[in-house]
Amino acid sequence: MVSRARLLRLHTRNRVKRSGAPRHGSAKARVVGMGLFDRAKHTLLSPVDEKVEVPMLDKRIGQVLSDTQDTLQLMDMETYETFELPKLKEEPLASTVRPGVTVEYWRVGSKNKIMRLKSE
Repeated sequence: MVSRARLLRLHTRNRVKRSGAPRHGSAKARVVGMGLFDRAKHTLLSPVDEKVEVPMLDKRIGQVLSDTQDTLQLMDMETYETFELPKLKEEPLASTVRPGVTVEYWRVGSKNKIMRLKSE
């Protein structure tokens, strides 16, 4: 497994390009993705036969318990644990998330992010 710090970030894949093998080498692949947490563009260039670490993505359902000035408190609907997240900055979700609403959030390692409202 390749252990590069930039590969541990979760990305949405935007573009994959493969180049042919040069005379004395191996074919290369260029993967361009957008980070889920930092919304920055990231590029990976490596041989096509190289193994890459893939983070485990856990999609969960939670309920918003409280809305303070800069944080949201959520409760996981399976385990009933409560935790806090920074308030959303993306406008379509930011205006609709309020206490009592059920949301889908993604857990990647120790980071959490609200992805969408859960329709009942």
